[in-house]
Amino acid sequence: DLIINMAHPSHGKHVEYGTAGFRTLATLLDHVLYRVGMLAVLRSQYKKGAAVGVMITASHNPAEDNGAKIVDPYGEMLEQAWEAHATRLANCPDAEVAAVFEDIARATGTDRSVASHVIVGRDTRTSGPALVAALTHGVEAVQGKLTDAGVVTTPQLHFIVRCTNDSSYGVPTVEGYTTKIATAFRTLIAAAPPSPRPTLTLDCANGVGAQHFVAMAAALGDALQVTLVHTGDGQLNHRCGADFVKVQQCAPDGLAVAEGQKCASLDGDADRVVYYTVSDGSFALLDGDRISILAAQFLSSVARAAGVTLNIGVVQTAYANGSSTKFITDTLHVPVACAKTGVKHLHHLAQDYDVGVYFEANGHGTVLFSDNALKTIATATASTPEAATALANLRATVDLINQTVGDAFSDLLLVEVILAHSGQSVKDWLAQFADLPSRQLKAKIANRAVVLTTDAERRCTAPAGLQERIDALAASFPSGRSFARPSGTEDVVRVYAEAATREQADALALEVSRAVYDLAGGVGPRP
Repeated sequence: DLIINMAHPSHGKHVEYGTAGFRTLATLLDHVLYRVGMLAVLRSQYKKGAAVGVMITASHNPAEDNGAKIVDPYGEMLEQAWEAHATRLANCPDAEVAAVFEDIARATGTDRSVASHVIVGRDTRTSGPALVAALTHGVEAVQGKLTDAGVVTTPQLHFIVRCTNDSSYGVPTVEGYTTKIATAFRTLIAAAPPSPRPTLTLDCANGVGAQHFVAMAAALGDALQVTLVHTGDGQLNHRCGADFVKVQQCAPDGLAVAEGQKCASLDGDADRVVYYTVSDGSFALLDGDRISILAAQFLSSVARAAGVTLNIGVVQTAYANGSSTKFITDTLHVPVACAKTGVKHLHHLAQDYDVGVYFEANGHGTVLFSDNALKTIATATASTPEAATALANLRATVDLINQTVGDAFSDLLLVEVILAHSGQSVKDWLAQFADLPSRQLKAKIANRAVVLTTDAERRCTAPAGLQERIDALAASFPSGRSFARPSGTEDVVRVYAEAATREQADALALEVSRAVYDLAGGVGPRP
C-alpha cells in the first residue's frame, strides 16, 4: 500500500500539463511537484527503469512563477499520451491521490516492482529549493530513487538524462556537457579561415545561464571573446532576456548597442537564444528563423563538400517571418514544413528528414540527425583532402549540437562557427533578406478554450466569424498576414501580424486583437 504524505495538500486550483509542462505561480505548485515526483517514478518504471528527468523552471516567465516538466529517457519531452495522466494526478482530490496513481499504473501496464531513477534539476528561482523538497517527498512516497543535479540549465538536465541512459552520447554531468560542446567548438573554429577571434556581448537574463556560461567560456579558451551582462544583479527576465528582446524588438535595459555590434540574449533557463545588432542606426533582430537558415545553409554546404548525401529540411511555426520562409524555399531550395507552436511539435516533424533543422522564431530550437544520417556521417570516407576536412567539420558539428532539446549555448556556438567559416559579420548575416515588420499582441478573454485553430494554428475554426474577420483585415494591408491562437498557459489569445511597414504591422495586430476581443469574449479594457 502507498503511504501518501499529506503535508502537500492541494489548493484546489486547476493546473494543466501543457507544452511547457506545469507552469504557474510558484506558491501554487507545492502539491503539484509532490505529485510530479510520484509520476516521474512511474514513468521511469514504465520505461523499464530508465532514468527520467524533472526540470523545475518557468523559463522566460517572471521570477514569481515556476513550473515543472518531465524529461523522457533520451532527452525528449514527455510522451504526449502521459500529459493527461500528469494533469489528472495533479488535480485529483488529496484523498484520491493513491488511488489515481495506482489507476494510472494499471492503465499504462506499468510494473511497479521495477527499480526507478529520477534526476531533478532547477533554475535559479528562489522558489526552487522548496519545490525540489516537495518533489523529493513525492519520489520517496512511491519508493523511487532520486538524483539531484542541482542548479542547471534546462538543456544540461536533458543532456544528463540522455547520457545516463545512453553513454555513447556523452558523460552525464555538467562538466561532461561543457567538455563535449567546447571541444567541438574549438575544433571547428580552428578549421575556419584565419580571422580575428569572434567577439560577442551576451545578455544572460539574470538567470541560470550566467554561471554556467562562465564555465563554458573558460572551456572555450581564446576561441571566443564574450562579455556577459545581466548576470544576476537584477530580477530574472525583467526587461532583459530573449523573450523580452524578441517581443519588444529592442535591446535589454542597460545595454547600449553600437552600430554593427554583435549581441545575443538567453532566456531564464538558457534553452533559447536570439541575436541582435544596430544597423544603420536601427535595432535589428536575428531570431530563430535566421538561425535556422544559417544552420541549413552550413549543413548543406559542408555535407556537399564532404561528399555526403543528406535530406535536409527546415521546420518552422506560424510565427516564422514570411520573408524567411520565402528565402529558404526560393534561395536555399530546402523544403520547409510548418508545425504547431511548441517544441514537441517541431521536434516531431523534424524527424521526417535525415537532418531536421527546427527553430521557433523565439530562438528555441536545434538540429536533429536521424540514425541513418549519423551512420552515414560516421562511416563516410573522403575522396580528397578537401572532402576530408569537410567530413571532419561535419562530425564536429554533430558533437556541437545538443540534439536532445533547444539549447542556447549550443545554438549560440553553432552560429559563431558558421559566421567564422563564412567570414560574415552580423550585418552580413542580417543582409541575407529583409524581414517583414511584425508585431505580437495579447487579447485577454474569459476562456481561451473558445478559440479553436487548425492548419498548424494558422487559422481559427471558432468562434464563428473570427477567421473571416482576420482574413479581411490581413487583405487590407500590403503583404499582410495575421493569425490568432489561444495561449497554452493563460486566458489570453496571442495575435501575430506582419505587413509591409512597421506602422501597418502594428495597426493590423491591433485590429485583429480587437476582433478577438469582440468575438471571443474579451475581458478588461478593449485593445
